[in-house]
Amino acid sequence: MIILGFESSCDETGVAAVCTERGLLSHALHTQIAMHQEYGGVVPELASRDHIRRVVPLTRQVLKEASLQFSDVDAVAYTAGPGLAGALLVGASVAQSLAWSLGRPAIAIHHLEGHLLSPLLADPKPEFPFVALLVSGGHTQLMRVDGVGRYELLGETLDDAAGEAFDKSAKLMGLGYPGGPALSRMAERGDASRFELPRPMLHSGDLDFSFSGLKTAVLTRVKAAEQAGGLDEQTRADLAAATQAAIVDVLAAKAIRALKQTKLRRLVVAGGVGANSLLRAHLARELGKLKAQAYFPPLSLCTDNGAMIAHAAAERVKAGLAELREDGHAFTVRPRWDLADITV
Repeated sequence: MIILGFESSCDETGVAAVCTERGLLSHALHTQIAMHQEYGGVVPELASRDHIRRVVPLTRQVLKEASLQFSDVDAVAYTAGPGLAGALLVGASVAQSLAWSLGRPAIAIHHLEGHLLSPLLADPKPEFPFVALLVSGGHTQLMRVDGVGRYELLGETLDDAAGEAFDKSAKLMGLGYPGGPALSRMAERGDASRFELPRPMLHSGDLDFSFSGLKTAVLTRVKAAEQAGGLDEQTRADLAAATQAAIVDVLAAKAIRALKQTKLRRLVVAGGVGANSLLRAHLARELGKLKAQAYFPPLSLCTDNGAMIAHAAAERVKAGLAELREDGHAFTVRPRWDLADITV
């Protein structure tokens, strides 16, 4: 079964083709980073308009690279939420229209389920059950995953997500947009020991997170540096390194605690922050001590992409959880959508 997937929840337009038997056939992605840099963040209206411009050329590219015709597509999947309402509507309307014209079923996918299952596209891929650390610009959650559609929330952020902590701290340091990757690059030249920053809720005993206090601490250090004569490049690099180290320490400690509490030995890390090299190295080292294994999606699939949406749809089809109706293509999108709503 061949599934064509569309992702348009925020500032990346992704299209991919996945076969339930052969896996990922092809995928294409356009990021809007250059367009939004001028504004220091995502402008929803501009994001929606750019999705409209990009989705059809990307679809043609994916079909060509996979040597497919539209008639070869057996189902069409799309991100139905959470995300920006206007951006979601672009992908959903294109997917539903295409499904209607082909007489094929359309499958609505939860954006976080796409991230959650994306490491299954890697080699080696994890077996169920496992603990999943979902870390992105808008979400930081720890989940127990016993199978497709079988998710249990273990802990989540009480305020800012880890990705937001990266982005907001980077903005305070004048590093521009997107902040997370810029901060990580700057941190490579810094000395993390120069600044002592808090590790919020590190010893709370539970699996929840909080990063707003860290952001405030970074702001305090930036102001102090400016009053002392300015935030020079080395100070900025040292503060970036300290900030990254604080975030990684908390993420790793909570993930390891989740493994110990669940008595599982497999950790899946997904979402944009999962591309962070320090986080990957830290987890690999610490999990090695526990004789546990960390799994990451390929770097190209850490950010939002169509492959994870088409793949999630394929996994739901194989698990018998997808409603494959070919009639009736009325639809809605859900800018706010709890992952617990799709558990079985």
